[in-house]
Amino acid sequence: MIDPRSLRLSDLHGLARLGVDATSGLADVVEAMHAAIARPDLGLRDAAATHTAGITGLVYRSIRGVTRLTGAGLDAVLSRQDLEYERTSAEREAVIAALNGVLGDHLAATANPLAIPMRLHHAGQPPALDTAALSQACPAASGKLLVLVHGLCMNDLQWTRGGHDHGAMLGEALGCTPLYLHYNTGLSIVDNGLRFDALLEALHAAWPVPIDDITLIGHSMGGLVARSACQHAARLQRRWLGALRHLVCMGSPHHGAPLERGGRWIDVLLGATPFASPLARVGQLRSAGITDLRHGIAWTPGEQAAPLPRGVRCYAMAATTASRRSALHDRWIGDGLVPVASALGHHPDPARAIGFAKRRQWIGYGMHHLDLLDHPDVADRLLRWLRAET
Repeated sequence: MIDPRSLRLSDLHGLARLGVDATSGLADVVEAMHAAIARPDLGLRDAAATHTAGITGLVYRSIRGVTRLTGAGLDAVLSRQDLEYERTSAEREAVIAALNGVLGDHLAATANPLAIPMRLHHAGQPPALDTAALSQACPAASGKLLVLVHGLCMNDLQWTRGGHDHGAMLGEALGCTPLYLHYNTGLSIVDNGLRFDALLEALHAAWPVPIDDITLIGHSMGGLVARSACQHAARLQRRWLGALRHLVCMGSPHHGAPLERGGRWIDVLLGATPFASPLARVGQLRSAGITDLRHGIAWTPGEQAAPLPRGVRCYAMAATTASRRSALHDRWIGDGLVPVASALGHHPDPARAIGFAKRRQWIGYGMHHLDLLDHPDVADRLLRWLRAET
């Protein structure tokens, strides 16, 4: 449970706006079902998009009108408080991150205060990307940067699990400065990759000392966002990409996750009859970020799957809940969310294989997806890889 004292006024504003959106959306769904039942002769597509007429239509329009009026009043009252960024509790941050994972694209499109803006954090806070602010926030700034990118429905604080933080451990062992990306995981991977690229370029320009070594570590979706950022950087000829030395993808679904592909059946089945087709809208509440995981998108529009960045040592970690290799288990279960082959970038079609070097692939046995964040074997492997090739 979230302690109510940890909530901010902007949270109440965002939740109120989300409630208004939900009420309007529910009115649309109910009206469409009403129309479908009244006119069973309509086709599937027409039934989902038709409004009712007469007094019935007036009732639905009135509901939407009152809802919009209520929302405008709440906006006028609650938006007057412009609070500076502050962290409250880990529980609140976790709930907001999960909400962004599921509805983040909608939150961003409607300028909802609950939408997470992309920022780089150090010691739990987001310093401004100017040299003075970074010098104050990172007094021991190193020319070696370690940037960690969290996964779907998570946040930067969740890199600490079971008392362990890969970033802190590697920072101390390798003499690098750890930074943590905090972002809206409900946006598309391509969109987040573009924003991350711009953020890294701004960081490169403002960092207090010359940067000669950048390492990116992405867990789950984070690995795809990092790959997408590299693709954008190559296209835009960014300076930061020239300093990138290592890219580590931990449990990243390079070729998709079966759970999300299976979820697609909900849309298909609900849309199979005129009466149920409006409810398909409910099944489509999955955000763009979640939908992207169906096939592991990490490329720019109009292009094939993004290749690994040139001249960069790229590593792939997979986990499996099995105690030893099992073709059936690896293919369908893997770490409980991502199959082993997908995490390692393997594919039956050689043209679609990601191409991680064999010596830079690793499988952890008896591990779940989140165990990659704190398992001692994972920490040891990260340290051995990065220390040997730094």
